[in-house]
Amino acid sequence: MSKAVVVGGGIGGLATAIGLIRCGWEVEVLERAARIEEVGAGISLWSNALRALDALGVGDQVRARAVDDGAAGIRDSKGRWISRVDTETIRARFGNPIVMHRADLLDILHAALPEEALRTGISVSEARTDGTVIHSAGTSTGDLVVGADGLRSVVRRAVCGDITPRYRGYSAWRLVVAPAQPITELGESWGRGERFGFVSLSDGRVYCFAAATMPERTPSGGLAELRRRFGTWHDPIPSLLASAEESAVLKHDLYDLPPLKTYVAERIALIGDAAHAMTPNLGQGACQALEDAVILARVATEDTDLTRYDQERRPRTQMLVTRSRRIGTMAQLSSPPLVALRNAALRLIPASVQANSLAPVLDWTC
Repeated sequence: MSKAVVVGGGIGGLATAIGLIRCGWEVEVLERAARIEEVGAGISLWSNALRALDALGVGDQVRARAVDDGAAGIRDSKGRWISRVDTETIRARFGNPIVMHRADLLDILHAALPEEALRTGISVSEARTDGTVIHSAGTSTGDLVVGADGLRSVVRRAVCGDITPRYRGYSAWRLVVAPAQPITELGESWGRGERFGFVSLSDGRVYCFAAATMPERTPSGGLAELRRRFGTWHDPIPSLLASAEESAVLKHDLYDLPPLKTYVAERIALIGDAAHAMTPNLGQGACQALEDAVILARVATEDTDLTRYDQERRPRTQMLVTRSRRIGTMAQLSSPPLVALRNAALRLIPASVQANSLAPVLDWTC
């Protein structure tokens, strides 16, 4: 039986482990955290991700703990529509996107793994192309090493040396709130160098996300800063922030990776953020990690040469990194004339063009 060592127990790492086990592999997952958990954030899963989850055998469980993404489009800070989403066309053509809490997705993936496959509290210091992984509890070896250890991946060094993530000029907040009144119309609003979005979760809570242009490593002002920036925006944003608790607020600078020359080196393959970290503007970061998991499990089972995995995944994911970065640049415009021009241009784009633009992202199949 072939063995894989998966470094990282996040969404991509757990999904890859599941895929490999379904293909007959022995798997050892090494996770730095003491336990598998994710707090304070929601996640959108588009139809491409749901196909990947179906291939992993957990799609129905995921759908059962999610709700349809009812986002209606983009408004300005006063609530005037900039761009409406033709949800019926998109759902008919691509299927329903869904929204869930990240913790629920991790729970499902974790439960699909044999307990003995997961080792927590393990810090990896080095990976070698011969399949050796050096870590805080000793050494592990495998026929395959999967680098699923995120933006600042240790495993990536063995594939392409030190790569510096690129700060994209803006930071993001995430929080889940329990609103006083149900939220019916969902979506995202764009201001000048600022954005705020909100979607419902299955338990009646609302996942909120915001972004603002600022220097890297700017200290967070927490909930007070969010209320200062967005408290006068259109309803229901002020009431959502009024319902929020300080402990729920997470703030992160946003980065992506420059294009790597390869995702593989001998017995090592990179997935998810370790290979192609992207800004969240397309909602495809976790979706692409799930695609990676399915393709890598299949390729590694069929062939000891991982080149085909690189050939299948690198062009697609790097295209999406670029596309997401461009959307973020447009969304974060702060010059009043450029913002006015952007909003006017978006209002003129037909719904059919919007749907067609999603095809390269969502038409992926296993």
